[in-house]
Amino acid sequence: MQQIHAVNENAYRFLAIYQALATSLVGAALALFVGYRKWQVTPSTARDGVIGLLILATVVAAFTVLLIVVGALAWLDYRNEECDITDEMVRPGFRKRPITRNLLRWYETYMVLFIAVSVIVMWLIASTLVLPKMT
Repeated sequence: MQQIHAVNENAYRFLAIYQALATSLVGAALALFVGYRKWQVTPSTARDGVIGLLILATVVAAFTVLLIVVGALAWLDYRNEECDITDEMVRPGFRKRPITRNLLRWYETYMVLFIAVSVIVMWLIASTLVLPKMT
């Protein structure tokens, strides 16, 4: 039970880390967009910097998604082990095994969707509003 609890807590930690890093990286990209002329940075260098920061934010997002998915798989494994133990100690069928089709009930699903949507929005805004104005 402690392992299941730890896996649940880790998912929130991973999301908080993603939010902090993504906010910092996108903030740096926006600062570069706003200040590149004042800092006398060439537009092509500024564009490359913005793209580099967005790539780094995407890598952070992918790593966070990986950690959340691995955590969910670990949770499934721990839960199945718990069911095995209760089958032996209490009676068979005492605890129902997790059903993966209940994916829409898992908060990890929505964390992964949030991260995916935020990365897509980040790239859409950059490609339509920020990068075209860096000339």
